[in-house]
Amino acid sequence: MNAYNPYYGSQGQPFPPFPPSPFGGPGPQQQMIPPSPFGGPGPQQQMIPPGPSGSRIPGTPFPPVEESYIENILRMNLGKMATVYMTFENNSEWNAKIFKGQLEAAGRDHLILVDPDTGMRYLLKMINLDYITFTEPLNYVPPTLPRGIR
Repeated sequence: MNAYNPYYGSQGQPFPPFPPSPFGGPGPQQQMIPPSPFGGPGPQQQMIPPGPSGSRIPGTPFPPVEESYIENILRMNLGKMATVYMTFENNSEWNAKIFKGQLEAAGRDHLILVDPDTGMRYLLKMINLDYITFTEPLNYVPPTLPRGIR
């Protein structure tokens, strides 16, 4: 090898694949592109970012199974009155706290409650959530398997 090629290591071998993600999900996938028959630079790695959770994988015969997460259940129940029980570690003032209000919004890592009496809004982190109680029935669609899979 007479020229520097960023896709090869010092021994002329391709670099090893990327390690898995440190956050528990799959790391980026790689796809090798064959060298050009006209003397191109050799194999290159093309990055293919992992798809979002629940996305359809090409080549699969059916859509993915809908997964049930707290954030999705809360979104199906926006506007309902809730009592949220939370725990805060290493807090000298209070270790546990209860919040009551109308569920205004929910995201992957947070929820927003509104106190109907004062109008005060609480942005609460899911990491501190212990459990939630409601005084009325919840809207909930249990996850189902695709047809033919049982």
